[in-house]
Amino acid sequence: MGRRRNKRYQRAGRCPHVRKSGFQRRKLSLTSLIDVIFLLLLFFMLSSTFSQFSEVDLATAGQGQAPSEAQPIFLQLRTTDLSVNARAVPLAALAEALRPLMSDETQVLVSASADVTAQRLTDLLVTLRAIPGLSVQVLVPS
Repeated sequence: MGRRRNKRYQRAGRCPHVRKSGFQRRKLSLTSLIDVIFLLLLFFMLSSTFSQFSEVDLATAGQGQAPSEAQPIFLQLRTTDLSVNARAVPLAALAEALRPLMSDETQVLVSASADVTAQRLTDLLVTLRAIPGLSVQVLVPS
C-alpha cells in the first residue's frame, strides 16, 4: 500500500523527495558537514604560528684576518637593558649611541646573557643590520 501511494504522489508531482524506485530520499543534513569544517578550521588556526619568521645572517669569525686598528664596540644584551661599552642605552636609541663610536669598518661584539630571549636578540641584530658599516659578531659562551 505504501509503495502504491508513493508512486501515485510521484506521478502527480506532489512529492519531490520520493525516487522512481519508491524509496524516500533522506534529507541531507549540513550540520555534521559544518561541524567538521569548523573543527578543521579550528585545528589549522591553532596549529599555525602567528609570528613572522625572519632570516638574520650571522657572520662567522674568520681566521687569518688582520687585526683592525679601531677599537671594537662591545654590546651587552640583558633581558631588561642594553649597554654599549658599559653605558646603558635603550634599543630605540642604539643607532644614535653608536654613531660617535663608529669608524669606516667598525666591529661590534654582542654578548647576550643566558636569560635573553631569542626574539630580543633578533630585534637587536635587525637594528644593527640596518646601520651601514658595521661588522657584527655574536659571542657565544664556551
